[in-house]
Amino acid sequence: MTHVMKSGLADYIIGTIEQKRALGYKYDSQEYQLWRFDRFCIQNYPNCTELTKEIAMHWSEKNGEESKATQERRISSLRQLAKYIRSIGKAAFIIPRFIPGKAPRYIPHIYTDYELKRFFQEADRFSFDKRYPERHLVMSVIFRLIYCCGLRQSEARNLRMEDVDLENGILRILDSKRRSRFVPLSEDVLMLCRKYNDAVSGIYPSRSWFFENRHGVCYADETLGYMFHQCWNKTGIEITNGNPPRIHDFRHSFSVRRLNLWVKEGKDLNAFLPYLSMYLGHKTFVETDYYLHLTDDFYPAFKDKSAASESLIPKVDG
Repeated sequence: MTHVMKSGLADYIIGTIEQKRALGYKYDSQEYQLWRFDRFCIQNYPNCTELTKEIAMHWSEKNGEESKATQERRISSLRQLAKYIRSIGKAAFIIPRFIPGKAPRYIPHIYTDYELKRFFQEADRFSFDKRYPERHLVMSVIFRLIYCCGLRQSEARNLRMEDVDLENGILRILDSKRRSRFVPLSEDVLMLCRKYNDAVSGIYPSRSWFFENRHGVCYADETLGYMFHQCWNKTGIEITNGNPPRIHDFRHSFSVRRLNLWVKEGKDLNAFLPYLSMYLGHKTFVETDYYLHLTDDFYPAFKDKSAASESLIPKVDG
């Protein structure tokens, strides 16, 4: 466990995390949220030994300018804690499902060619820091891997050495249920990964993770987010319309661009959309269908050419 829990509810928090991991869930981001809750209890309810309604509802309140989605993640983690506490016969208040209310569907930022060029330029310019001797190398590769392979942020972070076949250019991606899919690397991305691996192996010769930090573990979600914003802020690009860019928008941009390329090449989307769905690790075609509608918005010429494919999957409200 990465974080140390110290509040009066620490044993329950640790029990929740251990139970989830015993069931096969990674539970990394949830551990971070529960660690934040642990600190919240220490600061606001130092003598608490029970998850009361007062504590739970205080935690559920919107925190500054956080998005509703972030608020929901905090609340969801606490619901799981409350359910665990109840499962072992103790009292705990479970926050009602209608709190905080349904968040509007997030409209992702689709990167332009210029934005991608500037971002990766800044990632490559990230200077060496003796406190984090590998970080400048990670910066140059991990974001390219997420974009070029359409990976989820967690999938890139959690790559172990045995998941990266640098001889044949294949990534093995394991989901939370330990099911796997395989993602091929293009020749230029494979060469980049080989060069990165050679360099990092000189720093950590016996590492377990492909993107490992000085503590011998994979990069945390929050650390990668901090690195992303360092790079983006150095580009000097101001976003005047829509939502600000995020790491996950690399995956969205990959998918939208791939669909647009297939249309330009005259490919039949009825035949190719299932391949994109499998490649991205989607459980249903409905998830992939989302990108059809995004592509309509960002590439207007796509709409007429892809109209025939709209009947493949029903449109999803919201």
